[in-house]
Amino acid sequence: MNTVTIMQLFVFLLAGFVGFQTISRIPPLLHTPLMAATNAISGISLVASLVLAGANYGLLATLLGTVAVACAMANVVGGFLITDRMLAMFKRAPSPKTGASERSAAKS
Repeated sequence: MNTVTIMQLFVFLLAGFVGFQTISRIPPLLHTPLMAATNAISGISLVASLVLAGANYGLLATLLGTVAVACAMANVVGGFLITDRMLAMFKRAPSPKTGASERSAAKS
């Protein structure tokens, strides 16, 4: 391994550690906006991986790009499903609708 590869691996591991520490300290109230921002970033990653997979830079780049497309797509879809589920928790239960005959009987 050369020095550049070791530095890139170090930065990747450090970014993963810092990201984990940051996310674990987010209060639950901010999870939904954070997921929306993460979905946007994952969408950008998806576009970049599609470009890499289709750019014909060689077999290894195409394979890694295809793996990146699969991972980014799973992240985007999973993020939207989780965000939808979290937003559903904030919806109020529908109130029972009273009929017109019940309302007129109540007024009398």
